[in-house]
Amino acid sequence: MDERRQLAQELDEIQQQTKELEIHYEQYFAGIEKREPYQQRKDLARRIRHFTNRHIVWTDLKFRYQSIASRLMSYGQYWDRILRLIDEGKYHRHTSKLSTSPSQRQSTTNNADPKVEAAKLHQELSQARKSCGLSGTGPSAEKVATFLATQREKIRSRYGDKPVEFSIDISGEKPRIKVSLKN
Repeated sequence: MDERRQLAQELDEIQQQTKELEIHYEQYFAGIEKREPYQQRKDLARRIRHFTNRHIVWTDLKFRYQSIASRLMSYGQYWDRILRLIDEGKYHRHTSKLSTSPSQRQSTTNNADPKVEAAKLHQELSQARKSCGLSGTGPSAEKVATFLATQREKIRSRYGDKPVEFSIDISGEKPRIKVSLKN
């Protein structure tokens, strides 16, 4: 039973390394990481190859090893394809989740009428919810107006009468109203 436990623990470690490697590659493809995690991939492939010649008696652990190995092979083909596209200059990084583009981020300032500003922001929020694939209507126009007034007061009490910018931020899983000071 001790050998089975040790084998299960090694498979747990390999599975965790696979998840970490997947995250590192996604960060590399998104432009967060500057270098490809080549050494980690090489080390993980070496650990997987170590299991190839090993006779695993327990069916559940054998199945688990085979699924981890096939998953890593599939990811490897995917990563190689993306790397080839990057080398050819045909890959466009999907950075929409990292930062919003000007077309997705519209802003208003406190120079406009607060009711008009709230209505416009409510409409932008509804459109952003649809573009993110969220169902439902979201907050009402009154709630948006109340939120904007509350945020204006908080900023005014903290920073004085500096101009405030409200925008819709869709960098997370769902859109939100972002409040910032204009410079």
